[in-house]
Amino acid sequence: MRKITAAVAVFGIVFSVWAVEPQVKKTAKPIVLNKTSFTEKVFDYNNESEWKYKGDKPAIIDFWAAWCGPCRQVAPVLEELAAEYGEEIYVYKVNVDEETEIARAFGIQSLPTILYVPMTGTPQGVLGAVPKSQLKKAVDALLLNKGEEK
Repeated sequence: MRKITAAVAVFGIVFSVWAVEPQVKKTAKPIVLNKTSFTEKVFDYNNESEWKYKGDKPAIIDFWAAWCGPCRQVAPVLEELAAEYGEEIYVYKVNVDEETEIARAFGIQSLPTILYVPMTGTPQGVLGAVPKSQLKKAVDALLLNKGEEK
């Protein structure tokens, strides 16, 4: 009888610990875009004259280059944001050395350039490496319409 009681107690403890473990959010990662995927997922700049975002959730687009020091500083922060926001936003990356046509179409002259792309309306950009706190504020305000918490 003691063995059965002990087994049930152990099973109950294991099950209760498993049941209260927080569910892990699906970890999203930045998505690298080339010309084809950019025109499919973001905007067909060759055939459209007015901006219309094609995505199903807001996005950040990071225009970067491998030789750019500030771009390398921002990259891990964007990976963290992609993981933290999970299914709420996309984080896209465009290598301007490989995708010069996209960079020209958007007039990218400084790196990194980060565009905040809401579901409707015009994208807003920021130049240079900015801290994670500033990126999060912009995502919350511009993309997710979350007011500042007081």
